[in-house]
Amino acid sequence: MTNFYDKYYVDRHQTDSLKWDGVTERFGSEGLLPLWVADMDFKIPEEVQNKMMDRINHGVFGYSVVPNSYYQAVKSWQKNQHNVEVEKDWLRFTTGVVNSLHYLIQCFTKEQEAVMIFSPVYYPFYDVVNDNKRKLVTSDLVINQGRYEINYEEMEEKIKKENVKALIFCSPHNPVGRVWTVEELNIVSDICQKYDVLLISDEIHQDFIAKGHTFTSYLGVEGVNFDKLIVVNAASKSFNLASLLHSHIFIPSTDLRARYDEFIKTIISNPTSLMGVIATQTSYEYGKQWLNELNKTIDGNFELMKTRLNELLPEATVYEKQGTYLTWIDLSAYITQDKMKEVMQEKAKIAIDYGEWFGENTGTFIRINLATHPKNIELAVTGLEKALKN
Repeated sequence: MTNFYDKYYVDRHQTDSLKWDGVTERFGSEGLLPLWVADMDFKIPEEVQNKMMDRINHGVFGYSVVPNSYYQAVKSWQKNQHNVEVEKDWLRFTTGVVNSLHYLIQCFTKEQEAVMIFSPVYYPFYDVVNDNKRKLVTSDLVINQGRYEINYEEMEEKIKKENVKALIFCSPHNPVGRVWTVEELNIVSDICQKYDVLLISDEIHQDFIAKGHTFTSYLGVEGVNFDKLIVVNAASKSFNLASLLHSHIFIPSTDLRARYDEFIKTIISNPTSLMGVIATQTSYEYGKQWLNELNKTIDGNFELMKTRLNELLPEATVYEKQGTYLTWIDLSAYITQDKMKEVMQEKAKIAIDYGEWFGENTGTFIRINLATHPKNIELAVTGLEKALKN
């Protein structure tokens, strides 16, 4: 039986890949094994590639529309995969989830108004707030018996004190790997509703959920106030389509949709990518088996990394990966923050995302991308072991 990674893995050198070919410019070192930026080293499903080739062979690339079959594919995927009912009218398009966050913050908050994020978190969240001249308010996640949790008391206190207008929420959470429970989602939304805070939920990693855990979209949480909720997602993480520049904004509220539509027409006039539309629709229609096999590969890579680190670096803390295809590791037993670059790049020869990029208190952490061949995970672990023990 052919393994998923043997069939789909591609060494992406000389493919104009940011992850592979952009690593030297990003890190200032040559010869690093790239396990950093969150995209995958796997080919897309064959059906998706074939459908894109059919469109290329058609040869005409003028203005296009999003067909009704696309909306049905999105609705079916959300219903079948995540038990969520979405409506066509809710859906808006942009060229990427981070772009969506910028637009939403520009639309629904004013300069110098406060926007909250939970730290540590995907570092573009900081840029979304700071680059738009909003006031950044962070609430630190807390570690309780080896698991990251939300500090609701601090969250509420800071919302009141800073008059927070919007919360950008990461679900599942990048980088810590939490899949939030319905109870946790309800508490967060209740606090937001109490203080009239717009809740923006980034759910781009929704299709990467480990066994024993269930992802719940905010669109499917009973009792959540749709008048103060916006959800963003895309197929780009799930099916490795990032460069096709296509993503979703779900706005259930009629009022919020009207405000967004009025705002966005002054920003972008053609928010869809033809190839992005084709690839996303086909992925949702034919990609389920591919995704299931991919998730098995990612889970296997996580277990491989955890097992090997337990053997070679037993004092490293590998946090449970409930969701995403990333793993979050604390190396404070072996290294101080000031030595991270030297050890990771000059000795271990790996390019990873440094913990300090995600928050102030995680300087000895690293985030490693698991969406690759197991041989690369093995190389990374043995490189870490040699670098940290010598």
